[in-house]
Amino acid sequence: MPGGSDRTTVAGNGTVAYQGLLLPFFGATILLSAALLFSVQPLFAKVVLPTLGGAPSVWSVALVFFQAVLLAGYLYAHLLTRYLPGRPSLIVHLAVMSAALIGLPLGIAEGWGRPPAQGAEFWLLGLFTVSIGLPFFALSANAPLLQAWFARTGHSSSNDPYFLYAASNVGSFTALLSYPFLIEPLSRVSQQTHVWSALFILLIVMIGGCAALLLRSPNVLPAVGKGAKREAAPSRRDALIWMALGAVPSAFLVAVTAHISTDVAAVPLLWVLPLALYLLSFVIVFQTRPIVPHAFFVAIQPAAIALLIAVLIFKDLQSILFVIGLNLAGFFITAMVCHGELAQRRPPARYLTEFYLWLATGGVIGGIFAGLIAPNIFNWVAEYPILLVLGVLCLPGLTLHKDPTYWLPVAAVVALTSLAVFSIRVLEIWPETKTFAGMIGAALALAVLFLARDVLRLAIAFACILVLIYAFLAEGSNVQTMRSFFGVHKIYETSTGRSTVRVLMHGTTIHGAQVIEGAALSSRGRPVGVTYFGPQSPMARLFEAVKRKKEGPVRVAVVGLGAGTVACYLRAEDSLDFYEIDPAVVKIALDPEKFSFVSGCKPDAKVIVGDARLTLSEAADGHYDLIVMDAFTSDAVPVHLLTQEAVALYERKLAPGGIIGAHVMNRHLELPSVVAGIAAANGMRTRIMSNWETGGAEYLFGSSAAAVARTDADFGPLLDSGDWVLEEPGAGQWVWTDDYSNIAGAVLRHLRD
Repeated sequence: MPGGSDRTTVAGNGTVAYQGLLLPFFGATILLSAALLFSVQPLFAKVVLPTLGGAPSVWSVALVFFQAVLLAGYLYAHLLTRYLPGRPSLIVHLAVMSAALIGLPLGIAEGWGRPPAQGAEFWLLGLFTVSIGLPFFALSANAPLLQAWFARTGHSSSNDPYFLYAASNVGSFTALLSYPFLIEPLSRVSQQTHVWSALFILLIVMIGGCAALLLRSPNVLPAVGKGAKREAAPSRRDALIWMALGAVPSAFLVAVTAHISTDVAAVPLLWVLPLALYLLSFVIVFQTRPIVPHAFFVAIQPAAIALLIAVLIFKDLQSILFVIGLNLAGFFITAMVCHGELAQRRPPARYLTEFYLWLATGGVIGGIFAGLIAPNIFNWVAEYPILLVLGVLCLPGLTLHKDPTYWLPVAAVVALTSLAVFSIRVLEIWPETKTFAGMIGAALALAVLFLARDVLRLAIAFACILVLIYAFLAEGSNVQTMRSFFGVHKIYETSTGRSTVRVLMHGTTIHGAQVIEGAALSSRGRPVGVTYFGPQSPMARLFEAVKRKKEGPVRVAVVGLGAGTVACYLRAEDSLDFYEIDPAVVKIALDPEKFSFVSGCKPDAKVIVGDARLTLSEAADGHYDLIVMDAFTSDAVPVHLLTQEAVALYERKLAPGGIIGAHVMNRHLELPSVVAGIAAANGMRTRIMSNWETGGAEYLFGSSAAAVARTDADFGPLLDSGDWVLEEPGAGQWVWTDDYSNIAGAVLRHLRD
């Protein structure tokens, strides 16, 4: 690498002042750069989210983009410091930062309004690239580049500048946690983008200040051996280890984020929690004196993985908040192990940019595996248990043993596991106490290999346990799974005692069900709605009221297809348009071998594929008598379908006297007041009906629905029973718009109520 290796002492009257400015100025610049880098991630992902129906996969793909561009920025920083070290790099990087101003203010690039029906993930990567690629690339290079500059300043700490990486991650961590709890609830997206642009310009000025300080420096590398971790140049083995230790937590980050956001809401509130923990692990391990010893996380990681496996066994007993907390804890501990190993293995400062380059390469590999490859090769979330095992392999002490005696107990456990899986899954020998049997098998594997206290044996033990769990706890051969960009859909059959029901699930939420054998199979030859769509459910009564109010055929739009249950609420003369973003759901609902609601009740129903905000806007104004919003990703809410602008769109498409309906029951968010506030902002009124009593009928669940109309008279027969109660907007509550939403507030209100 060009440049001298002997430290030069800074001389002159300004030496003390110069030395005093170096650390705070470089530290503040790195901190601001990191804050901008990681605040733009939830900000721009939130801007993009509506174009893809609020799917949690948007964030998974966004993480892949951010990791890929981070790698490009690290590569640029590495090449710049290698071929134009020190002062020549100043001009180049200031020019790159200035060129990035072309991409401001942040926003979706023109011509990227509607995603294609197939390949949404690659379309999304293109959208991010043309919209924010240049500013994000310029910011990505700052952390390694500024550290490399600092290493040449002659400062007393420049021989080991990795502590500045901790400062960088403090800025990232602070920005991420501020977004859902301060920035998002207290400001609008347009305000956020303008403030971000102003701070980006300030950052350019501060980088210019760092350049000025470097110009006064000796511009040489620190001497090798003074505080450096290793004197030898990094080898290929080092690079592979750095990549592996970067890849596992990166992939784990994507997987755990998708897992927890699927069941609550695809919003920055939940996106930032795993990413903030990911960054916090860097903050801790790259401190000069870490506040928590690395050995502590190495010791507790096996127990954390064992707890996550236990959750799989007792999945019917889990609380969503407990499971989210446990998954985040397991992820954080694994990240601490991997990143702690990276900190232990970091090279001298002269190889700093190379180290970050290989670390970023591993991050991209992990992100691509979990965000792009796994969803396309697995029809279920198989990457999650795989990552649990890979996390164990990141523990220190991994050795490939050649002694045959080492492998004898391993081979015995693998053989027993294979025999058990073959008996259950191939021969279909299903013991009545399969959960208990699975636990016994897992305990035996654990007893044999865990006590060996060997990394490789431990990983194999956990792998066998996971295979046993999925073999014992998996439903029978009648289960079908289908995975798309929008998640995993599962179709299975269950017995209720008097009938057999076929169920459609997404995540942990039932999206439709049909009785296929036994009681209440049909009514007058038509399938009968169950789950939230029973004959006395709020949604059924809403449809019935609209039919009674209007003489003649009614025209209905339903946003969200599910199993197509609502098709059986309508008559032959009525018209029905479904708006559905997920082609996999369309394939399921229209297949009479799976669900016959559409084929048996409204075979002439139209299904329009795409995001409803885009496709519904093309319908004629004043066309529909009823518009129903029933689009959910698992139990999450696509926020862009519940904003003032969205309801204004629905209102334009309503005929005179028409009604907007919406399911507002949610396990985690309080939605009735949200809907009421949005309706009031559009000059409309909201009534809510909740029916928690289902009369003991089989497979009927209580639900809540909102009806929104222009006037009380438009509610018509809904007012007759008194079950639909007027909902007033919350006092002082900010209305959700395309520019503002407050998921944290909805969660807190739900917990309070």
